[in-house]
Amino acid sequence: MGTTAAASPGGVAPAAARVTGTIRYWAAAKAEAGTAEEPYEAATLAEALAAVHERHADRPRLLQVLGHCSFLVDGEQVGTRDRAGVALTEGGTVEVLPPFAGG
Repeated sequence: MGTTAAASPGGVAPAAARVTGTIRYWAAAKAEAGTAEEPYEAATLAEALAAVHERHADRPRLLQVLGHCSFLVDGEQVGTRDRAGVALTEGGTVEVLPPFAGG
């Protein structure tokens, strides 16, 4: 079996499979999350971040910090890519990097 998803008879591609991995928070994101890391179960970075927003709805400062963060997925910079198009891997890691002083 290949890894390419085929379109359904209606012409719509099926949803990507959800995988599990770890979200690691650094600096201010770690302080606001109240934890250094937590698991994810998601298909894309956008889906994982939406779950973080749900899980931490009672931490508005974390949600604010996340809006300024950079992300690495399995060591690769996400940059300006659409987070909905960034696929996550089984056992992967999402690094949440807030802006650091001096650069």
